[in-house]
Amino acid sequence: MRVRAVSPDRLVTELADTIADLPTSTRPGAGTSAWTRVAVDGAPAAHPDRWADALTEPLRERGRAVVRVRAEDYLRPASLRLERGREDPDVLYEDWLDDAGLIREVLEPLDPGGSGQVLPALWNAETDRAHRAGYVTVPPGGVLILSGSLLLGRWLPFDFVVHLELSPAALARQTPEEQRWTLPAYDRYAGEAEPVQAAQVVVRLDNPERPAVVEGS
Repeated sequence: MRVRAVSPDRLVTELADTIADLPTSTRPGAGTSAWTRVAVDGAPAAHPDRWADALTEPLRERGRAVVRVRAEDYLRPASLRLERGREDPDVLYEDWLDDAGLIREVLEPLDPGGSGQVLPALWNAETDRAHRAGYVTVPPGGVLILSGSLLLGRWLPFDFVVHLELSPAALARQTPEEQRWTLPAYDRYAGEAEPVQAAQVVVRLDNPERPAVVEGS
């Protein structure tokens, strides 16, 4: 295993180049999908939304249409998420994300031979109401970038995964006090989902200004 330091701008460029070069097919029902489903996975302290946003324009410059989806727009209603309390790390790990909704509305339509129509947002957790987003058609060759936390180990069908890794000490240091109850969920995630092994690219972000790519993990 080798750890290679890289600047944030260079990291975005490398990731955009790699994703843009992933194979697609425009043939209906082909074994290779016409679309690429990318997950940017990491604890909130690693800012997966920010890194996913940074990839959007570079991919468009490389000729790939992009649709952005945030996992926080696919949380389950509060009555289900919080029925066992507001600060239960096991419930956060197991029950906050609407896996079925993500598969049905975002990921399955981008299977080989799928419709290409995705719903960018389903549930507004702040208002605890359904979003009013309409369906978006992803053109052939398009890229879905889904950002969020605890995304792996759920049988969500991704074509490419970037995992933003924080050491336990860095995660604790960078997590606000009011969110420290979530830390056991990320400990469990590291052990059970093994995101470092599952991802195609692992980026260490203990120092957010000096990311490092883990190669040969």
